[in-house]
This record gives sequence, structure tokens and C-alpha cells, in this order.
Amino acid sequence: MTVGNPASDPAFAPLRELRPLLLKAHKILMDAEKDRYEANHGAIANKGDYLRLVLSHEQFSWLRPISQLIVQMDEVLMAKQPQPLERAPELLDQARHLLYDTEIGQAFQARTESTARSNPEMAAMAQRLHELMQPTD
Repeated sequence: MTVGNPASDPAFAPLRELRPLLLKAHKILMDAEKDRYEANHGAIANKGDYLRLVLSHEQFSWLRPISQLIVQMDEVLMAKQPQPLERAPELLDQARHLLYDTEIGQAFQARTESTARSNPEMAAMAQRLHELMQPTD
């Protein structure tokens, strides 16, 4: 097993680029989902109520696996010890599968496309995320 420093090893470069884009897209989509929730149910009273909704309400459930993926990326990229080089392509494959081959991915794609229509930043991020998700055989 070959290991490398996630902060500087070229093998981790695609993951280092993907993670902040995915995090920002996730934040924008969380905000959009919150707006949809509030349009249907009224204003969320406080941050504690919002956190409870994010963690347990069905409307936010499709975002949870994306949150978990970002945490996994963080664990690798912020590790103080060298990491197996195989971990980078494994996480990229996991992201491809989650974002393109699952119901969560379908929701992600639909919500991203919808949000991108009114948010140029999301449109640009969606394009770059799509480029990064292309397999590099």
C-alpha cells in the first residue's frame, strides 16, 4: 500500500478540488431546501429547530448522505497521518455513484439544476462538479 500526504500529494488533487465545491453546493442546496420548507410550513423559529429538521425531517433526508460524504472527504484530506493513495479514487467513485446513480443523486441533480437557473454561482459549480465527476480511465 502506497501512502501520501493528502494536503500535497497529486493523487489527492481531484479530491481537494471536489470537496470545497461539493461543500458550497451542499450549503446552497440546504438554504434552498430551507426556503422550500418555510414556504410550506412557515418560518423556522431558531437554529435548534432548523438543526432538528435537517437531522430528522424527510424533506432534508436526501442531503444527509451528501453531508456524510463530505465528512469522509474531510477525514482523509485533514488527516495528520499519510493516507493510502487508493482512498482518493475510492472517494471520487463513491461521489460519482452517490451523485449520479442513486435516488439521492437524482434529487441532487434536479435541485442543482433548479437552483442553477436563478443562481449563477450554482450554475458554475454544477458545471465544474460535473467535469470533476467524469471518470478518468
